[in-house]
Amino acid sequence: MVDYPKNEGPLDRHDRAILDALALDGRMTVTDLAERVGLSKTPTQVRFRRLVDEGYIRGFRAILDTKKLGMDHVAFTEVKLSDTRENALKQFNEGVMRIPEIEECHMIASSFDYLLKVRTADIRRYRIVLGEKISSLPHVASTSTFVAMETIREAND
Repeated sequence: MVDYPKNEGPLDRHDRAILDALALDGRMTVTDLAERVGLSKTPTQVRFRRLVDEGYIRGFRAILDTKKLGMDHVAFTEVKLSDTRENALKQFNEGVMRIPEIEECHMIASSFDYLLKVRTADIRRYRIVLGEKISSLPHVASTSTFVAMETIREAND
């Protein structure tokens, strides 16, 4: 169970229980969800719909086995920009969204500006993505790469 901030926002304990249950199994039926959170089916369905409509639940997706798909090479790339004014950040961000190998992109308060999580088939493919795509993004001054040797836990584990 996630330790949500207390007394913040319009979510009560039942809403939080619904979110927790769906985060573990987004395919469960409303009947199973109702049983898990201790409500009857109709109130659970109403709450679920409200959580979707209000954007607490952004969507549902399949979690792919990247190892079975041959895409288990993960590298973290630090990116330093030559320009960090708002327009430059916007251009960089838009470019990142067009590179499918970038799974995550975070603006960082550090000696570099962004941290990227990049997933490819192998180091050779990563080198191509870095050289042809990431380094070509607007305002990239330098990059530094850290290769994951083993993944212990990911967001969907």
